[in-house]
Amino acid sequence: MMGILMSSFMMVFVVFTFVLYIYILIDILKHEFTGYNKIIWILVLIFFPVIGAILYLVFGRGQRIK
Repeated sequence: MMGILMSSFMMVFVVFTFVLYIYILIDILKHEFTGYNKIIWILVLIFFPVIGAILYLVFGRGQRIK
């Protein structure tokens, strides 16, 4: 029973992470940034998907040109 619960949790986590990753990638590509910030955020997201997504939500959204 515990194995089914754990695998269900992992499946939800993987789907949520994938949706968040795609959302942030689209958000980065859609908006303008100063200098090389767009390229840097894309590289951070590619090399560190989960941590990069969290960092972008905390710090990156404020770097966009309005």
